[in-house]
Amino acid sequence: MGRQSAVVIPLGDYRERQRPLYFSRFELNLLLGLYSRHVARGEWRDYAIDHRDGMALFSVFRHSREGAAYRIVKTGEGEFVVWRGRRRMRAASSLAAALLFFERSLSLVPRALL
Repeated sequence: MGRQSAVVIPLGDYRERQRPLYFSRFELNLLLGLYSRHVARGEWRDYAIDHRDGMALFSVFRHSREGAAYRIVKTGEGEFVVWRGRRRMRAASSLAAALLFFERSLSLVPRALL
């Protein structure tokens, strides 16, 4: 009796496929506006945008050689979450509401400088 060949099964057929999630242009404008204000204050130096299964991430860094100081995550469920390390700092149904977490620290700067 002859040897039977192995059957190749594409794993993609069995895994649940999630569509990539991206930030909209409006969301990117909000994120980059926040980022530029913190750069002007000398607090942040770098950022990264990443896409994982069911989420989009915007990470900001104080130093490029360190881990992210904050991550702003857009989930497939329509939620926006601000993470500081492993701590969930704020969650909201809109990006603008989630970014209010940063307004407290920015309000210490006179409005004329913003």
